[in-house]
Amino acid sequence: MHELAVTQGMLSVVLEHAEKAGAKKVTDIYLVIGDLSTFVDDSVQFYFDFLSKGTLAEGATLHFRRVPATFRCWDCGNTFTHNGRDLSCPRCGGSRLEIIAGKEFYVESIEVE
Repeated sequence: MHELAVTQGMLSVVLEHAEKAGAKKVTDIYLVIGDLSTFVDDSVQFYFDFLSKGTLAEGATLHFRRVPATFRCWDCGNTFTHNGRDLSCPRCGGSRLEIIAGKEFYVESIEVE
């Protein structure tokens, strides 16, 4: 359900920029979503289809680019992508980690007519 609020926010940003550009229609929206964000592509699409009715963005195609969870070990400085199983540094085994990517949710670009 939290996809509803972020989809509303995303649509507002898209419409604001499209209107400023004098667009007649938004055709494509490119989104970047981090794997740690917990946002589900299908849910974002569902809410977008509902919320965009009657707007410049109605019928626009959503394109999803996923960003993998990436960490930096505070003990050895190693940067690594989470392998889906073990959440420790593959170099030193440390567990003091900083998230450096994977929580994103933003509009990368839009295409308009």
